[in-house]
Amino acid sequence: MGVLREFARDFPTVSLRLRMEAVGGVAQLVLDGACCLGLSGWAGLLSEQLERRPIGQVMLVPVAAPLHPLAALAQVSRAAAREQVQLVLSDSSRLTGDQDFGVVALKTWRLGDLGAKHALLLAGLGWGNMPEHLVADDLAAGRLVRLRLAEEPGATYVFTLIHRTDQPLGPAAAWLAEKLEAAA
Repeated sequence: MGVLREFARDFPTVSLRLRMEAVGGVAQLVLDGACCLGLSGWAGLLSEQLERRPIGQVMLVPVAAPLHPLAALAQVSRAAAREQVQLVLSDSSRLTGDQDFGVVALKTWRLGDLGAKHALLLAGLGWGNMPEHLVADDLAAGRLVRLRLAEEPGATYVFTLIHRTDQPLGPAAAWLAEKLEAAA
């Protein structure tokens, strides 16, 4: 938010459109030209049309509501995790819409919004991986518990700035990219 406040101050005549997308949706918007700059956690087999700059990382942790069946287990086996509904962040982009990342369960509920996934986790409707900083208060308050998975206990998720190689960033977008990288 601090970077966006500075942007508004330093570029008062520049309009800004913020789009929130999941997985490959960010890269798809940049490739299609709908956005000139993207901040994405997914940097899989992206096109050579995109320049990528890793700028930070976040830890993903498996969580569930305290009354969820997996929460009572001292260690969650892969077999036990497979039998419960896993809440999975997904998107409808051509890049990743049909791919699975970190999916263990046989039954999944797919969501395109991290806030909705968080709400479903709190309601006990499944288990899933979440950015640790987004659920830290819930873990401390006991609204969620961290699952001790025998396999795949969590992951480090790298954030990457992306933009098209054939369309150089303008002054405002270049400034924003530099400030986001410094803030991360």
